[in-house]
Amino acid sequence: MEENMKRTGLKIGFMALCLLGFGTQFSHTASVIEDEEKELIDDWEYLTQTQNADITIQKSVGANTLSKALPRMKAMAETSIMAASPVADSLGFSVGGAKDADNFFQNLEEGYLPRYSSLTYEGLFYDYSFDTGQEQKCEDLFCPSYARGITRDLFSGTTDYYLSVGLNSGLTEANFQRKKLNIVVVLDISGSMGAPFNAYYYDHPGNGKIHNEEHPKSKMEIANQSIVAMLQHLHPDDRFGMVLFDNRGYRAKPLRLVDKTDMKAISRHILDLQPNGGTNMASGMQKGIEQLTQIQADLKNPAVYENRIIFLTDAMPNRGELSKNGIFNMVKNASARNIFTSFIGIGVDFNPDLVEHITKTRGANYFAVHSSKDFQKRLDEEFDFMVTPLVFNLELKLSSPDYEIAGVFGSPEANLATGEMMKINTLFPSSTEDEEVRGGVVLVKLRKTGHSNRPIQLSVSYNDRSGRTFHNSDTVRFNQTENQWDNRGIQKAVLLSEYVSLLKNWLIDSRKSCNNSVTPVIPCFPYYERGLVNPDFRPEWSEIKTWEQQSCPLEVSEGYQKLFSIFSTHFVSEMEMINDSTLQKELDVLNRLKGNSSGHRKDDWKIQ
Repeated sequence: MEENMKRTGLKIGFMALCLLGFGTQFSHTASVIEDEEKELIDDWEYLTQTQNADITIQKSVGANTLSKALPRMKAMAETSIMAASPVADSLGFSVGGAKDADNFFQNLEEGYLPRYSSLTYEGLFYDYSFDTGQEQKCEDLFCPSYARGITRDLFSGTTDYYLSVGLNSGLTEANFQRKKLNIVVVLDISGSMGAPFNAYYYDHPGNGKIHNEEHPKSKMEIANQSIVAMLQHLHPDDRFGMVLFDNRGYRAKPLRLVDKTDMKAISRHILDLQPNGGTNMASGMQKGIEQLTQIQADLKNPAVYENRIIFLTDAMPNRGELSKNGIFNMVKNASARNIFTSFIGIGVDFNPDLVEHITKTRGANYFAVHSSKDFQKRLDEEFDFMVTPLVFNLELKLSSPDYEIAGVFGSPEANLATGEMMKINTLFPSSTEDEEVRGGVVLVKLRKTGHSNRPIQLSVSYNDRSGRTFHNSDTVRFNQTENQWDNRGIQKAVLLSEYVSLLKNWLIDSRKSCNNSVTPVIPCFPYYERGLVNPDFRPEWSEIKTWEQQSCPLEVSEGYQKLFSIFSTHFVSEMEMINDSTLQKELDVLNRLKGNSSGHRKDDWKIQ
């Protein structure tokens, strides 16, 4: 009996010991889990005085905002994936610089006269896909192809010769993968970011226009939500840092692995940000560059890492360095160290003039945000492409006794073209659909200098990310002197370039009585004498005097109403031949402008 009791006691003791051990192990496991959770670091450093005084309330508001925002973002991404058509396997290229013309269309929509730089050829080209004329399979990183076009100028009747350069690649969706990102977001939190998204901050009180919404979102809210949406596209092995700027720059978050960062907490802090102070863009850019230059050398290898600054602003600096050379040199010098920049314009009053100049730099591009919803959709489709430049320093040399380069459309470096050479600083990967490449052409206008049609010698050179140089050569020949299109891709590119040229000429003439100081050489451009010329070559356009801008009302003179009416008829005819229904949105713009009356009653119609 006593022995049985001892055995029972031993069993109970053993079981208790086991339970104790299990409990200790369970406690240890729970402790490890807690420790792992604690390893996620909330390294946010920026606090305003208001946030510091009432941080508990602000965090509570941020948490509620985030809990509503993140599920919606996730749902949108899932919807986008489910609704997407099957993705073509091959990829092509598009140029750097502007990746849309949204700011131009936003201003038209709100009843404002857009700025000249809000509409670019490459920005509009990226809204469309093009048949590049590729006939052989591409086995290299970059394979140019060429298509010819001959047409008559709508106004002067002179014969124009065009050559499209197709931007093809041997890359496919399967073998493309972006590099690990070292990314620093630089965000404008100046007072102008508190203005409504659809109004001009520098208009006098009462002049701002607010349409459609009783309480429209501010530019700050749109920017904050856009950044949080972008964070969803970072991988665990990416590094993320953040800089804010108003009168000066602030490091808001040091560069750290996403896998080690409490991204939910960081998102809450971003959504809590409020606008204040002036706009010192140079200080913000400098702080962003500092974060990326201070990382260790092995994290800068371009074969493994992409170092990029995402700069969000309404581009209206009124503090610090206002000269183009100042901030331009910062971006240019950073690019030489493989630190590239993406600019994202916020608001209808986003000033594209400064940014358009800066993003001609190697590895740079820019986008205009129309709404946080549209931007989230764009990120779902394009984020990996927009942060991965693959081709640099592209040069096309033309050798011919009969032709020379008269102009280039669809490249931010068009002004660098000479009679024998075209330059493109950067190509980014681009999607394809039905064998057409999104934004996949650059259009070269040729001037006939000889009397024969001997073959044109074309040679291309470019660098890859590692700095290696590649070469390619080909010949083309114009066998006809009348209308000719090798394919619908070049016909579409020419039509869109004519459309942009007409609109930009209109903006030059319309802005003579607006903000910018422009010397009117002639009262109205003589289209029927000189034809539809490249507006960048017109002498009236001068440098703007200030980056702070007021709105100008949307007005179209009687003369330009007639021009738009003539061109819209031409546009309809070409659109039917091209058979691309997406061109309808440009036709809608033309129809609106030809029916938009002006307060200026002078008829500037000049047939000479």
